[in-house]
Amino acid sequence: MRVAVVDIGTNSTRLLIADVDAGSVSELDRRSIVTRLGEGVDATGQLGDAPQERVFAVLEEYAAAIEAAGCEARTAVMTSAVRDASNGAAFAARVRDRYGLEGRTLSGDEEANFSFRGATVGGTHEGRLLVVDIGGGSTELVVGAQRKVEFHVSTQAGVVRHSERHLHTDPPTPDELAALRADARGVIAAAVPVEVRLRVDDAIAVAGTATQGAAIDLGLEPYDPAKVEGHVLDRPTLDAQLALLASLPLEQRRDVRGLDPDRAPTIVAGVAILLEVLGAFELGHATVSERDILWGVALDLASG
Repeated sequence: MRVAVVDIGTNSTRLLIADVDAGSVSELDRRSIVTRLGEGVDATGQLGDAPQERVFAVLEEYAAAIEAAGCEARTAVMTSAVRDASNGAAFAARVRDRYGLEGRTLSGDEEANFSFRGATVGGTHEGRLLVVDIGGGSTELVVGAQRKVEFHVSTQAGVVRHSERHLHTDPPTPDELAALRADARGVIAAAVPVEVRLRVDDAIAVAGTATQGAAIDLGLEPYDPAKVEGHVLDRPTLDAQLALLASLPLEQRRDVRGLDPDRAPTIVAGVAILLEVLGAFELGHATVSERDILWGVALDLASG
């Protein structure tokens, strides 16, 4: 079955068009555009007009691609920013009415389960696995073994939320960065029991922070998903990336080789959160994957 999944996230709006057959996913088209829908939500509790219009402009492009591909099923999923916003339901209705996409606002539990399912497709992972999905407004932490979820939580730590909350100087000051890391560390510690954190054997990191970290480490220009898939990011590498990225003013950060310039405003928070996750779970590295919530939702859509 040919399916289309649009993921309207807090930081980016993404599209996957794929053929799904017997549990396998063959990507035909994949796009990601930074739209910052969650801009200001942490402070105001509402989706702003300008962020919504940025998303709608991207959805016009995506809707045309979906029609051209002849997709048999299509859906849009919305996560942290829409869950948190008082006008989130009205936004979802506009997505449905204007673009023919049945907008589905995922609960944190659903988001975590879809992320785990996508990240473990076709894998032969042994032991207990942590899947880390760092988003704009939340971070999903899912622990499981042999494709079965044993623990999952959606935490209120995200690259847009924590950038707006803590990073007010360009470049951020050491105190601002320390406050961000302490906040993220506290959120993770409160959300995940120690006994869960200490029984994990390995980690897969999905979504923009992880894939951008891999692209920076590899110096990829242009971005190459085949090279990113399976790349290992260890903590010393992430420490070095954070030191570099946090030392640069935004305009210089945009020029870092391998980094999408549109992700420069939030990459510092993202790398900091990833480091705090690895530290909390006492893991030395994470394997980066392009297979994420888009894959998980595509599999669900084809089976339903």
